Amino acid sequence: MAARIPEEKISELRQSVDIVDIISEYVQLKKQGRNYFGLCPFHNENTPSFSVAPEKQIFHCFGCGAGGNVFNFLMDAEGVTFQEAAAIIADKGGIPLQIEQPDSQRDDGYPSEHQIMIDAHELLGKLYHHLLLNTKEGAGALDYLLSRGFSPEGIRKFKIGYSLPEWDMAVKYLTKRGFKEEELENAGLIIKKENDDGFFDRFRNRIMFPLFDTKGRTIAFSARALESDDSPKYLNTPETAIFNKSSLLYNYHEARSEIRRQGYAVLFEGFADVISADQANVKNGVAVMGTSLTNEHIQLLRRLTDTIILCFDSDQAGIEASNRAGSMLVEKGLEVKAALLPKGMDPDDYIRKHGTEKFRTDVIGNSLAWTAFKLHYYRFGKNLKNEGEKLKYIEEVMNELSKLDNPIERDLYIRQIAEEFSLSLEVLEDQQKKLVQAEGKKQQQQKQAGSFTQLPQKRQKVMPAHITAERLLLARMIRDEEATYRIMTMLEDQTFYYDEHQAIITYLLGYYAAGNPPDPLLFLDHLPDKKLRAIVTEIEMMSVDSEDNEQELKDCVNYVLNHAKMLMIKEKQSEQREAERSNNVQKALEIAQEIISLRKSLSI
Repeated sequence: MAARIPEEKISELRQSVDIVDIISEYVQLKKQGRNYFGLCPFHNENTPSFSVAPEKQIFHCFGCGAGGNVFNFLMDAEGVTFQEAAAIIADKGGIPLQIEQPDSQRDDGYPSEHQIMIDAHELLGKLYHHLLLNTKEGAGALDYLLSRGFSPEGIRKFKIGYSLPEWDMAVKYLTKRGFKEEELENAGLIIKKENDDGFFDRFRNRIMFPLFDTKGRTIAFSARALESDDSPKYLNTPETAIFNKSSLLYNYHEARSEIRRQGYAVLFEGFADVISADQANVKNGVAVMGTSLTNEHIQLLRRLTDTIILCFDSDQAGIEASNRAGSMLVEKGLEVKAALLPKGMDPDDYIRKHGTEKFRTDVIGNSLAWTAFKLHYYRFGKNLKNEGEKLKYIEEVMNELSKLDNPIERDLYIRQIAEEFSLSLEVLEDQQKKLVQAEGKKQQQQKQAGSFTQLPQKRQKVMPAHITAERLLLARMIRDEEATYRIMTMLEDQTFYYDEHQAIITYLLGYYAAGNPPDPLLFLDHLPDKKLRAIVTEIEMMSVDSEDNEQELKDCVNYVLNHAKMLMIKEKQSEQREAERSNNVQKALEIAQEIISLRKSLSI
């Protein structure tokens, strides 16, 4: 069990930071009125429904229901324990924090079997790094890296290493340190021999590039062959419980702060490009790991910025990959640009030939707007001297321009097309009007279809009066201990209709019984259930009169009591009908009297 942090220390930590500042490191926030809004980092959305209330120091997503205080946000965003979230806040707030607990109780936010995998990768990664930099066995690999333009600083920063040619070096090294062979096999580090007689290393005589999770912990390797006949050229860790390449962006943990500082991320095709760019002082670069861009990748990027520069290879495959990735990003509402390289070059080639300064200014700094890239994309591989291909190109461009919302941008590109191909501007403008109208009609139909499917969800947001009454009472109880016991007396032992609301009362009574003060933020830390925390946060986001309003309190209590009685009346009416069907007149009359009494007792 993790060590408990004293309540006064928790309050000190919370007061040392501003929740807006913390969440701004993960979400692009914009102020609207008293609160800040942005795209929720916990689910995919295109319209901001994630709100941060600086006055109350809480967050709430009206889309997925996530909510809580600054501790809860870090726990969910980073996948860490409460103690780890406290340590992060202590570091940011400059507050000393000592949490002493035995290694056996260490909790890094992973199940124990996953933590074992990470520990094995971390330990082996350190050994590979040492072998590369400090041994004669790694000298050849080090010379190769230096000849390819890798700097000693870059090698150290990215913890690049070298695996020996021996078949069982990793097996022996890790098993001697207490790891079981089955655990190492599950981690993807070793392979079972076909005859079931032992294990051998997955990586041998290769340059080792560690792959890191969002916290900077080694969870996999990409290994480059040194010998030309050693196939494949790159050998990656297979997907495991801790490594999924579809949700990993290389260098994300290192580039995060630089992306926020510069306001954009540079997306490369591979990790070697990221390392080369980093050495060229482009430190906000990330890369996918041998896979297409996914929604998980976009979700990670959108936590940091809404602007992406694509820097892919300049060959046909690279241009196609840029178009696919950019189209996905645009669809998700991000601003996209494309940095184009000379034909046949990748970022590393360009930097080695033209230098770091030209790469920063002429490639990254001269990125094309997305529409300009699309024109380049449609032109790529076409012979525009051929009449048929020229007409196809113009048609594709005109269709693309019809999707633009900005009429000035459309006009700019239409004039370029007219001038380049000596076409009538009037004819192109007339054609464009027709295409824009068709596109507008298409979008309107999609919007109507979307709003129709979303209508039931919007109706669900309107709560019945008794549920609203329960929440208003909870809001008062969370902020006032004396009011809590007064409301309990007024309710006459009647429980809340909504089970989650009743559960919150149970936790609240225990919270007060332990001597804790009325403090919504502190109470959130005592709720073990995410759903209950989300409800309390949503209650806290409600506009509630700060002054005690005795009449409003009585009205809310009456709503709760009346609803319970109305449910009982419906139940009695059902019993009465059953008695009448059974010709039990006496019982039906008795039930009728009970219904009359219940109706008379309804509070007005």
